[in-house]
Amino acid sequence: MIRAAALACLALLWLGAAPARSEQLIVALSSEEVRITSNFTGTSITVFGAIERDAATVSRAEFYDVVVAVKGPPETVVTRQKERILGIWLNSASRTFVNIPSFYAINSSRPLSEVTTPQILKRFQIGADDLVFPVSADAGAVSSGADDEFRQAFLRLKREDGLFRSQAYGVTFPGTEIFQTAVQIPANVPVGRYVVMVYLFRDGALLATDQSEIRIAKMGFEQFTFDLAQNQGLLYGVICVILAVFTGWLAGVIFRRD
Repeated sequence: MIRAAALACLALLWLGAAPARSEQLIVALSSEEVRITSNFTGTSITVFGAIERDAATVSRAEFYDVVVAVKGPPETVVTRQKERILGIWLNSASRTFVNIPSFYAINSSRPLSEVTTPQILKRFQIGADDLVFPVSADAGAVSSGADDEFRQAFLRLKREDGLFRSQAYGVTFPGTEIFQTAVQIPANVPVGRYVVMVYLFRDGALLATDQSEIRIAKMGFEQFTFDLAQNQGLLYGVICVILAVFTGWLAGVIFRRD
């Protein structure tokens, strides 16, 4: 009897210590590859998702919030500051950012400040203002703060080019536990592999995440010229010179006066 009671107590303790099962994300993309051709003017990737719950999931008072972030391949960028010296604008100070996303788009069901706390946004680098900006330095890599004017200029230029964008209320809920959003891909988007991160929040707490990938690549003649320029630089230069000479000769023949 004593042994049976002890075993029963251990079983109850184990069940009580077992982590509660929580929400799970099921995410699908409208396309996993974007092909850039000569007539490419931009497109959009639709992210569909469902929130899966089970009987063990505790009920929550607030609605769900979803944040979808699309991050492009990393790049190294040199930002320069110009000063006017003796009437001439010259480059003065500069700063090199390393491993910065070449593209960053974030759609959310509400403004990020209403979705969760600043601490969570900073910890998971959600939003352009909370991304880590490593700076190349002689002593290693340090991080640039949010008030750094070089960082602010970089973000401003990226936003003007449409490569850094955000859309509050961009995630909609056709059903209570079904969501969708369309992420705009501009025509000047860099090629490479893109990471799609989906974050599920409720009551400001992060409940679940999901990660997917999409590939953006040049196709056809654009891919041929890109590969030629990257891998056969000398041949690419010779072809460009020949085309330039031929074009000049042809223009001279067409517009020649008798």
